[in-house]
Amino acid sequence: MTAIGIFGHLGRMGTAIADVIPDAGAKFAGGIDHGGDPQALARDCDVLVDFSAPGAIEAHLDAAEATGTPIVIGTTGLSSAHHERIDAAARAIPVLQTGNTSLGIAMLAALVREAAARLDEDWDIELTEMHHREKVDAPSGTALMLGEAAAGGRGTTLADASVIGRAGLTGARARGTIGFASLRGGTVAGDHSVVFAGDGERITLSHHAESRTIFARGAVRAALWLAKQGPGRYTMDQVLGL
Repeated sequence: MTAIGIFGHLGRMGTAIADVIPDAGAKFAGGIDHGGDPQALARDCDVLVDFSAPGAIEAHLDAAEATGTPIVIGTTGLSSAHHERIDAAARAIPVLQTGNTSLGIAMLAALVREAAARLDEDWDIELTEMHHREKVDAPSGTALMLGEAAAGGRGTTLADASVIGRAGLTGARARGTIGFASLRGGTVAGDHSVVFAGDGERITLSHHAESRTIFARGAVRAALWLAKQGPGRYTMDQVLGL
């Protein structure tokens, strides 16, 4: 029975993940929050799941490396420095980092990538997302992940193509850009839509999360899959075999 440890286990996602671990035939090995001992937890489990805070990522990766423990990172709001640290860790241990652990979102990203590759720049790409009022980062990690899928399909990078919000006299929309709009309010678990707007027609690809349970189930499935992998950096696409 695979033992799963959770960084950030008292948060919304950590609690949801702990609740669904037994349903997947796995064992909850325990968890820590701020002030706990990451290395002790890493020693006591077969795979780690991190839904804590960006400031804790480096310490958690240090612990995972020291014990050779695979780690799934679902924490969002990561900087380029965090991603460089994840790349370094992935040379020694299995690491799966994602902006969203929902299996439906992984499929949506694949569909967005395919549509972006098939439709030329006559089709404008816009992303909208809405989350609960307590969410602290915008655009969401999921929106950025979908934006990266669209950019990859177009053969560019999100850094070169993204337009984050618009205000004032912005002028006409620049051809080939990928726009983002973020909404916050209520208790929305997560709504994401990617709009491909052409002349006289639109295609909208959407995902609506009705509860955090879907993210928790996906995180556990990713953890069980990752526990069987060798060192490297992985994505939810690979968990689904896409």
